[in-house]
This record gives sequence, structure tokens and C-alpha cells, in this order.
Amino acid sequence: MTAKILDFRSDTVTKPTAAMRAAMAAAEVGDDVLGDDPTVIRLQERVAEILGKEAALLVPSGTMSNLVAVRTHCRPGEEMICEAGAHIFNHEQGGYAQICGVAPRPVQGQRGVMQLEQLTGLIRPANAHYVRTRLITIENTHNRGGGNIQPYDVVESICRWAAEHGLRRHLDGARLWNAAVATGVPPARWAQHFDTVSVCFSKGLGAPVGSALAGPKELIAEALRHRKVLGGGMRQAGVLAAAALYALDHHIGRLAEDHANARRLAEGIAHIPGLKLAWDDFPTNLVFFHIDAGCGTAAELAARLREQGVLVLPDGPHTIRMATHLDVSAADVETALAVLERTLRR
Repeated sequence: MTAKILDFRSDTVTKPTAAMRAAMAAAEVGDDVLGDDPTVIRLQERVAEILGKEAALLVPSGTMSNLVAVRTHCRPGEEMICEAGAHIFNHEQGGYAQICGVAPRPVQGQRGVMQLEQLTGLIRPANAHYVRTRLITIENTHNRGGGNIQPYDVVESICRWAAEHGLRRHLDGARLWNAAVATGVPPARWAQHFDTVSVCFSKGLGAPVGSALAGPKELIAEALRHRKVLGGGMRQAGVLAAAALYALDHHIGRLAEDHANARRLAEGIAHIPGLKLAWDDFPTNLVFFHIDAGCGTAAELAARLREQGVLVLPDGPHTIRMATHLDVSAADVETALAVLERTLRR
């Protein structure tokens, strides 16, 4: 029998469960580009309801969802404020610049959290020499911040400031479900401070594909045009929407298990010589740790772990990220810790 591969690279690596596959197979479908796929319509209405918004739009990926949001809010020659470690700034190929003609204004936060006082004075004056500051984006949870959750009062104060100064607000909530489960603050309460919100079904929730962008009807109608030109219009997308609907019904509450597994993973890593946690706490499902120089590089350690059936994600020359998810059990965490310790001891 082939040994089980333990894949901690990302919470996107999950396989659809048997029940999710059954829901996909049974999905009623139409042509979503023509607006008549009933399962997609049901998903979009459900997401809008959960987030307290008027409408929502299914898109293939979180990268496209964020890009559509930027194109919807900004015109070429305008500016977007974001945190310096944000996914939209670092990991989406600069689509805001390549495709939207939008300039970024990164602000260095603490574990992905900007403070209101850092933003004061950043809005460009009305002068032909400057871009127009138009949008502010916040990521929750914050990937490069170790799955860090934005403090609710900070989000509220920043968004109030942005609204007072006429800025649009976008929430990159790819892992908003994790933040909601960890804090008990419902998704709609987080979302109420933003014009648009992006959420992901393939991170944490275990669906094979898909994100959604939610907001006012007029903005989402405009977002539909941007999705089309970016190639995001899908035909019988109901089979994918069915997976997302199943995930919303069955996989949100269980994220607490992922968080508990991540805490146990971090606790174990803290006691392995040669490894050092990047931060003291990991509130959701992502764990980052550094490797002592004498133990080799992150890529070398990842290669040695792969030989023993444990997959991890190098996130720098000496940093590794591990993600817990639907396909990782508490027993899998213990196995991975034993492999890590054995490998470092060698």
C-alpha cells in the first residue's frame, strides 16, 4: 500500500469530498455567460446574503476577483493603498498595474495590520503632478502575516477614515471564513465596512475552484463586464457553484479543527531544535517557521521532507509555510512533526 502523502503546502490542495462530488454531479446547470445557470444564481444570492451585500459574482479565482474589484473601483492613473505584505501587492503579478494602470501605495504594517495613523497624509492632493488616490484594500486573514486576523476596531476605524475621504474600500477576504470562525464575528459584520468583498471557496472550504466578489448591484453589474474581458465568463459553471454551495453548508464550522491543528503544529515546531517560529501565535490555519542556517535552506529541507511524504511550501531562503486544511487530520499533524524532528536530527 502506498503511504499517504501529507500535503501542507496550502489549503488549496484539498480534494472534493465524496458528498461534494455527488452535489456537483447532480447540479442543475445552464449557461452562466447568458445569465441562466440556476445553481450559479443560487450561489451568488447565497454569498450576497452571507456578506450582507446586494449582489455577488462568481469568478474562477481570488486573483481575478481582486483584479475585477480594482478595475471596477479605479481608472488608469489612480492609486491603491494596500499593506506591503498583501497578497494583492505581492502574489498577483501586479495585475493592478499590468492590466488596470493603477499605481500601488504600499504601507508596512505589523503582521499585515496597518494602523490609522500610518494612513494620515497619504491621500494625494488634487494636483496634476499626482495620481488620484482612489482605493484602499485590506486582507483578512493576512497570508504573509501568518494567517493573522485584522483587529476589528482597526478595520472599522480605517474604513471610516477612508469613507470620510471619499476612498473606495475593498476587502480581500480569501480566508474571511477563517477570521469569522476564529473570532465569532460574522462575515457580514466584517463586510459591512467595505464597498466590495472577495471570498474564496477553494481555500479552506475545500471546493475545487472559485471565488466570489460581492457588493452593491451597480458595482457588481460593472464587475461582470470586467470579468468578461478578463476571460472569466464560464458556461455550465453550475457544477462548480454546487461545490461552493456544499462547502458553505458543510465546511465553514469545521475550520475550527484546522485552527486547532495549526496550534498543535506550531507548538510542536517550537520544540524542534533548528527551527524557530516566525511569530509567537498563529490564530488560524497558517504556520510559518525559520530554519537555522546550519540546517540548510528552506528548499533543501522541503526536498528532504518530500522524500518522506510530507509536502511543505518554502516561503523564502530560510522560511517555510505549512497550512492545515480539510485533508489534514490531527494524526497527520503528529506524523508531520515526527518527520520534521527526525529530519532535523539527521
